Amino acid sequence: MALFLGVVCHAEVTRSHGYHPFGDLKYPADFSHFDYVNPDAPKGGSITLFGNGTFDSLNPYILKGRSPADTPGMQMYGVTELADSLLMGSQPHNPLGDEAGAAYGLIAEWLEYPEDRSWCVFRLRDQARFHDGEPIRADDVVFTFNILREKGHPEYSLRLADVDSVEALDERTVRFTFTEGRRDLPLLVGAIPILPRHYWQTHDFERSTLEAPVSSGPYRVADVQGGKQVTFQRVADYWAKDLPVNRGRYNFDQVVFEFYRDADVGFEAFKSGAYDLHYTYSSKRWSTAFDFAAMKDGRVKRAEIPHSVPRPVQAFFFNTRRAPFDDPNVREAAALLFDFEWSNRNLFADAYTRTVSWFPNSPYSADIPASAEEQALLEDFRKTLPADYFSADITPPVNDGSGQIRNRMREALALLKESGWQLQGNRLVNDAGKPLRFTVLNYHNPGIYRILAPWFRNLKRLGIDADYREVDPSAYKEKLDNFQYDVVLFVLPMRDYPGPELKDYFLSSSADISGSRNLAGIADPVVDFLVKRALAADTEADYTLALKALDRRLRYQHYGVLNYHIRHHRIAWWDKFARPPEPIPYGLGLDTWWMKQ
Repeated sequence: MALFLGVVCHAEVTRSHGYHPFGDLKYPADFSHFDYVNPDAPKGGSITLFGNGTFDSLNPYILKGRSPADTPGMQMYGVTELADSLLMGSQPHNPLGDEAGAAYGLIAEWLEYPEDRSWCVFRLRDQARFHDGEPIRADDVVFTFNILREKGHPEYSLRLADVDSVEALDERTVRFTFTEGRRDLPLLVGAIPILPRHYWQTHDFERSTLEAPVSSGPYRVADVQGGKQVTFQRVADYWAKDLPVNRGRYNFDQVVFEFYRDADVGFEAFKSGAYDLHYTYSSKRWSTAFDFAAMKDGRVKRAEIPHSVPRPVQAFFFNTRRAPFDDPNVREAAALLFDFEWSNRNLFADAYTRTVSWFPNSPYSADIPASAEEQALLEDFRKTLPADYFSADITPPVNDGSGQIRNRMREALALLKESGWQLQGNRLVNDAGKPLRFTVLNYHNPGIYRILAPWFRNLKRLGIDADYREVDPSAYKEKLDNFQYDVVLFVLPMRDYPGPELKDYFLSSSADISGSRNLAGIADPVVDFLVKRALAADTEADYTLALKALDRRLRYQHYGVLNYHIRHHRIAWWDKFARPPEPIPYGLGLDTWWMKQ
């Protein structure tokens, strides 16, 4: 038996205080706190944050309703998920700030697993408690997985499809058996929020409600004003407050979210002190809108904070379930007419980098041309692949920024003519005389149309009618969940080591499941093969190869118009907070801030 940094290996079974699917853990079993926190940060005070849109439920685990956690950008603040999980570090709301891909025990004291990852066992901490004082036990874990798969949001049944069984071995030990061994599965089950069996057995789990359920995390809901405001109160006797994974974190006594349906109205409220921190997505606002009194006199600070977070995929997703985007030529032609360089120069002050990969700011961007290893990986599909598949330049076109894209127009028109579209006057029509037109769906966002307008102008010049439909957040969610759109603007989160979310985003089996995030309706056997190959990889090299091949397939098929990204956080805040001196590589790190004394 070997003991190294708290990791015990015996008869090919590993027991550890944390987990990484491929590498070693940075922190040993006896670590006292994460390096990026101030372990002596004082507790107290309140911070008020911006909420985007509205909400009508405090149950984030079901398809029905819209919870604060469902609203754009909320999870990065680290408060909206109230339930603890077996492990922490791999979730968007609870990321590990300085170590990619790893997770450490939270409810779980340790986990153990065999080399083939066909099962894993978690040992729960004896002191783990829900907010009402009831202990968190193995029966709660079993209950959670069963109810999420049977009655929860469809994403849970998709992500947990490879969990064959969950068994309580005793009151503090739970065993997961998997249908197949995969390195990501211990991380997957470790990230699921654990729900109180005793509470949900007497409450309707499938009901959308503004009654806050019993939970277990560092905050609880103290007050709610439906659709407008929610107040989270730090739990003074939080069971895990002194664990190494939590020292120096969750320092505010209260975190209040004020919800605004209009981002411009929200920013004006920030300028007057209605909330404390503003995360800026708009380059125009960042460059032109901070010339106000509180900024000039130093009461408001702002900074561009660099990070290494894999960027989410922001794109105009084409719905391939319906015409005209069931035709790859139409998809490619429409994408050719998105002139990023003109928009970046004229709208964004050259602030952005074009997103060229479905895995931006990561090592998983496809090689051009494809490596010999990638070609070998797809050997069984070679007869069905186009002749230029492995050599084609799948990088989005680069224009000169002048707005003159006649060459792209010619390329696009040739593709459309190949699919039977012909110019009739100033419009493109098919053989039945039906014009080529589509609508982009989004929720109310005042800045979006100025981004769409240049694309629409180029489309119009070619004879394509494109328009924009803006709906309220509730209607947007319903249409998104049921795929009622031609094109939708959306942001798909990406992690350092993408895992089961790949099934939700890209697998054929998710294409027709209401609420899935397979927004383009991808149903492609090559994509299915590559997703499964990535998830089943035994080495990091095989995993990277499969993801690079997946990136090529998604780009070659033109499932969306990839947008742009930046590699830093743009935030402004009222100067009453302190924070650790060094930027946190893999998160915003608001959970490490504290009130100035």
